[in-house]
Amino acid sequence: TSLGEVNAFSPSMPISPSSMINQYKFEDEPELKDLFITVDDPESHITAIETFITYRVVTKTSRGEFDSSEYEVRRRYQDFLWLKSKLEEAHPTLIIPPLPEKFIMKGMVERFNDEFIETRRKALHKFLNRIADHPTLTFNEDFKIFLTAQAWELSSHKKQGPGLLSRMGQTVRAVASSVRGGVKNRPEMFTEMNDYMETFSQKINVLDKIAHRIYKEEREYFNEMKEYGPIHTLWSASEEDIADSLKGVASCIDKCCKATEKRMAGLSENLLPILHEYVLYSEILMGVLKRRDQIQGELDSKIDALANKKTEKDLFSEEIGKLEDKVECANNALKADWDRWKQNMQYDMRSTFTNVAENNLRYYEE
Repeated sequence: TSLGEVNAFSPSMPISPSSMINQYKFEDEPELKDLFITVDDPESHITAIETFITYRVVTKTSRGEFDSSEYEVRRRYQDFLWLKSKLEEAHPTLIIPPLPEKFIMKGMVERFNDEFIETRRKALHKFLNRIADHPTLTFNEDFKIFLTAQAWELSSHKKQGPGLLSRMGQTVRAVASSVRGGVKNRPEMFTEMNDYMETFSQKINVLDKIAHRIYKEEREYFNEMKEYGPIHTLWSASEEDIADSLKGVASCIDKCCKATEKRMAGLSENLLPILHEYVLYSEILMGVLKRRDQIQGELDSKIDALANKKTEKDLFSEEIGKLEDKVECANNALKADWDRWKQNMQYDMRSTFTNVAENNLRYYEE
């Protein structure tokens, strides 16, 4: 499935994942990469105040701006949140990859059990590698500090920037300002992006809900089958005439159990995280478009003010010139990132749904 069209899922499907992958050529293919990041080795920390998990972040690089070719640091979830907020602050109209929420997949896993920790580890690993593969974000100074600084150095660096509440206030003001009255001179391209994202958001949220429902039903089916197998085995002990048939049924149920468990693993590892990541991406993109509109709104209000003022024209003209440059930069950054994001999204969706289809074929064959 592709989300290439706004109003329909395109039916053009490659024959197999291998033929599909060859259709796409990315600028960040492995042979061109000079930055490799791994997130692994989760470790629990229990203090008098809180319990938290840290993850090992290993970086290998051949870039000249790094002092060493390999780094190993430990980071907790709060550090990843800090990095994301710094990237948003530095690049308001670029598409920053999403982080898993504070509690992911509510109702499916308990906080800090093994499944939760592994799900989060994978999401954090993907978050850092998406940044590393991004042509602009990968060279951000805060990203470099995140990968290389020891815990005390990172803590010291964090204190230099504005506080979280201050940043939240700026974001809230920006969004509130962008919502007021709309933007008069928004280019058609960004109106189309906005419409696309509204439709995409609706569809991806529906897919996310359906996928979770399928997983829940599959798990209930699996739990019931686990009970039926042993029942047939016990029954065979008291029914000599049909003992072989009952044992055969028990054996079949056991095979179905194993096949279902494998299919559930495929859903929880491949489908659910990808769909949920793009639910988060849809929220991020709506925020990016609002921030672009806010910059445009500032320019529009200054132009209106200039038209109504007889004095201070020189000062206003200078401010308008700066804002025009700012709008141009924001537009160009978002245009380039939009095309890149869309290509990645279509690739991820195609490979995810093809993978699910092939898993289903294997399941029914078994």
